[in-house]
Amino acid sequence: MEKKQLWVIISGLILVNCLTVAFFLTKQGIGLGSNEVVATVGNEEITRANWLSEIEKRFGKDVLEDLINQKVINAMAEKYSIKVPETAIERELHLVKTMYGTADDQTSNEEEWKKQIEYSLMLEEIMTKDVVISDGELERYYEQNRSLFSIPTSYHISHIVVKTKDDAEQTFKELKSGSSFSTLAMERSIDEFSAAQGGDLGYIREGDSFIPSNYFQVIQKMKQGEWSKPFQTGEGFVIVLLHETIKGKDYSFKEVKGDIRRQMALEQMEGTTAAEVFWNEINVEWYYGEE
Repeated sequence: MEKKQLWVIISGLILVNCLTVAFFLTKQGIGLGSNEVVATVGNEEITRANWLSEIEKRFGKDVLEDLINQKVINAMAEKYSIKVPETAIERELHLVKTMYGTADDQTSNEEEWKKQIEYSLMLEEIMTKDVVISDGELERYYEQNRSLFSIPTSYHISHIVVKTKDDAEQTFKELKSGSSFSTLAMERSIDEFSAAQGGDLGYIREGDSFIPSNYFQVIQKMKQGEWSKPFQTGEGFVIVLLHETIKGKDYSFKEVKGDIRRQMALEQMEGTTAAEVFWNEINVEWYYGEE
């Protein structure tokens, strides 16, 4: 998937989060007209109505537009009997997770990611449904770009880096006693960049220049959810927590043929790839009227 497509998905997730906030604020039936005080600053009060009004001004249009687009895409997909294979969604999820995944609330994040990926791929299928590309062209593209369809094994890890062996052994002892890995990382790790994230390094792959090679010798023997015994690196002594392993895979031409057709078709098209082009066809009317 190209970076542009990834940012479409990330933008969609941001809008979903905004919608979640709005839902949380109104779930008890308290709407924009409520005078409930949610904060005081000296003698000044901020009411729920002030709060929700500001949220609507900042995010309301984008969130509503996103909700409309999702329904438009579903309607168009139903009209033309278009479905996105689960295997295609899983491939894109693999890529998005390894680029943007975190250890926090992983399950719910994956569900949101999958929904946004499905909408993105479904829109592309709708936009390119009439584009015809020969099998020969598709296979040539595959052969010329094989590296794009070979995904290496990725490991989602956190780590705690300390200066001395004694510090590492004390930290390991506290972990065994039930102390939080992320808390200890924030308090003790000398790797300032990851310490601020509770030690989270995201997903790493063999060959990553910023990861010492002996990390992989350790994590390849670990199970998900385990932390390692302390081991030495050039920076000091390290304890690694393995959140998740995503096994690499080399995809065959048959497995990615549809993805290649869609990508090549998009490259041939002119203009924008957006659900708004179908609003008139589906007869959309909304609060903000015509642009």
